[in-house]
Amino acid sequence: MNTIPRPEYPRPDFQRGSYLNLNGAWAFAFDDDNRGEREGWNLPRHRLSGSILVPFCYQSEKSGIGDKTIHPVMWYRRGFTVPADMKGRRVFLRFGAVDFESRVYVNGRLAGTHRGGYTPFGFDITHLLVDGENDLCLRAEDQPDCSQPRGKQYWEEGLMGCWYTPVSGIWQSVWLEAAGDNSLLSAHVTPDFDRAKADVRLRLEKMPEADTRVLYELSLEGKKLLSGEVSAHDRTPGFSLDMRFGSRVDTVIAWTPEHPRLFDLKLSLVTPEGEQDEAATYFGMRKVEVKNGQVLLNNSPIYQRLILDQGYWPDTLLTPPSDEAIRADVQWIRDFGYNGVRKHQKIEDPRFYYWCDRLGLLVWGEVPSCYEYGPQTVQNLANTLADFICRDYNHPSIITWVPLNESWGVREIYTDRQQQAAARMLTQLCRSLDPIRLVSSNDGWEQTEADICALHDYAAEGEVIHRHFDSRERVEKTACDRRMSYAEGAQYTGREAFLITEYGGIAMTGKGAQEDMGGMHTWGYHDKVQDEEAFFARFASVTDAIRELDYCQGYCYTQLTDVMQEINGLLTPDRQPKVDVERFRSLNQNPKGL
Repeated sequence: MNTIPRPEYPRPDFQRGSYLNLNGAWAFAFDDDNRGEREGWNLPRHRLSGSILVPFCYQSEKSGIGDKTIHPVMWYRRGFTVPADMKGRRVFLRFGAVDFESRVYVNGRLAGTHRGGYTPFGFDITHLLVDGENDLCLRAEDQPDCSQPRGKQYWEEGLMGCWYTPVSGIWQSVWLEAAGDNSLLSAHVTPDFDRAKADVRLRLEKMPEADTRVLYELSLEGKKLLSGEVSAHDRTPGFSLDMRFGSRVDTVIAWTPEHPRLFDLKLSLVTPEGEQDEAATYFGMRKVEVKNGQVLLNNSPIYQRLILDQGYWPDTLLTPPSDEAIRADVQWIRDFGYNGVRKHQKIEDPRFYYWCDRLGLLVWGEVPSCYEYGPQTVQNLANTLADFICRDYNHPSIITWVPLNESWGVREIYTDRQQQAAARMLTQLCRSLDPIRLVSSNDGWEQTEADICALHDYAAEGEVIHRHFDSRERVEKTACDRRMSYAEGAQYTGREAFLITEYGGIAMTGKGAQEDMGGMHTWGYHDKVQDEEAFFARFASVTDAIRELDYCQGYCYTQLTDVMQEINGLLTPDRQPKVDVERFRSLNQNPKGL
């Protein structure tokens, strides 16, 4: 019996009860001459000659193709039958992510289009359906275009530095779900920790008809806490939840990494004709802010021990091979003694954030970089960032947004006022859409104004770290090493929290990767250490040096896993530890108890 890959519901933070998973075997073909639209490949009668296992991209081995060459245009096709429980309702087709441009056809007719490789989209396909089997066809286009948010996807064939095999076409789950005449598009919950309240704001697909109501039920660990209903007079009805369920000592049941308590919220959209839609979400009561140079979580200082994670797998690339694999990665991070992760250059599968919520791991959410600057770059980054925030707003684990990294895509930002304006715009976009998280504007160097001063330093010795960061005032006025800390005209204001958000990157000879990959040498920072003892000596030296900086509020070590030619991970690509986990955890714990 064939097993459907990634069978779990793709959006546990916004889940409907009835859905049909469309992952599995699809027909597939490259269209290198870009003739498919002219020749009617979208029509059901056109047969695609190959096959692919969705949701794995054609470059991955798991897809059944494993072709690493560039094919800008590709076509997918499969049949489906609408389940009985969706009959008589409107049917929606959902895609978790398709890189980069999509044209979707149902029974030969255009259902809709989408641009953006990391964020979800979907269409009401009810009017396109027929009785019996339906034909679903997707044309995907992914040019080696550096105005697209690429992240670590290399824009040429092969590998380079710390850039890896790209991912094209479908790389997250595809599914069907249904609703009535109106539907819930989103449900954002904003915790107000100090007032012990949670504000809920819904977004409806259409203006509600008269006497439309929203019914809600709040529970914690299966215990019903309260329920109620509100009238929906417009497309954004809202209500407030009284969250005083704690003890006389602690009024609020808080979400923390040590105690990740989550509240479940069930929602129903009801008219006099009956229920139109239902969805379940969840949230945590937590507050994050910067005050007097410290990061506060729930009004208490927190020292962040983060690790950089690229989110690549050997056989599936950017697509996690299973839900169990995602959970295991989160658990590895905790086992190594970290309380957070900087998900680097990737908007991750929603279930990654789900497991961070459940297991208690802080997350920095980072937008994949473009690598050239222009109007299309700015538009692509803004759209991707806005969609990222909208999709993942309810995850309590996410505490910081990172719009830019190391001036990638804005290489002249130090003096270029236009690029500086783009960075400020992205920072303000975060704040306009999300009032409950922090922003690191251009993580690494040449920053514009934000909540965090985030610098990168891959020095190999602790004494060099000490020399680079001996004076916070000097560092923030000038540079810690080779790049200026702030862009020209921007400056430290006195309120930011300071973190070293990339360091380490220690590679070990003969551990976890071949020394030569088809003629390309493996890549890491500085010379490789020769054995585990040398690794721990270097790790302790640089990490202790950072922890001795009394103004520094945390660090981010590079990195969790080896990825292709980059061999500075704590785990091999197939998730085997390269060092003693307990010893590492002991060294990683801050001796001051921060």
